[in-house]
Amino acid sequence: MKNTKHYFIIAILLLLVSCGLKPIESDYQFIDSEIETIKLDDLGNGKILIHNGANVFHKIDETSSLNIWINDRPAGQLKASEYVIIKLNEGSNTLRLLHKDVVNMRSEHHITINDSTKIIMVKPTITSNKLEVTNEFPRNWHKFSYKSSQ
Repeated sequence: MKNTKHYFIIAILLLLVSCGLKPIESDYQFIDSEIETIKLDDLGNGKILIHNGANVFHKIDETSSLNIWINDRPAGQLKASEYVIIKLNEGSNTLRLLHKDVVNMRSEHHITINDSTKIIMVKPTITSNKLEVTNEFPRNWHKFSYKSSQ
């Protein structure tokens, strides 16, 4: 009985520890900005704001961090409620996302960047990852923070 209890505790600890995702270093130069000074009109023409829109369920169990690759180059890791502004080439781009739950959740998204593409929301889901071109700030934008280059 005593051994079963120890195995159970070890299993729970391993499950919690396994959710950590090792950050990757970015090959991209981020555009520095303060959240108060960002205006929608300043974005576009390849200047893109990418934010992690993870919900409370992913924040609680620490599975909200996303590693991002753009056109096979690492763009770094975004934690929940973090954003970056990055310059991307217009045309077709491929974004790969990875978050770690009990297993690695990978997804690949093909998007077309044009002069009207301004804001991209990425977030982990229960079975994969989601990417959506929203072109609008999230409702709780005041709670977001800038992710500096790693």
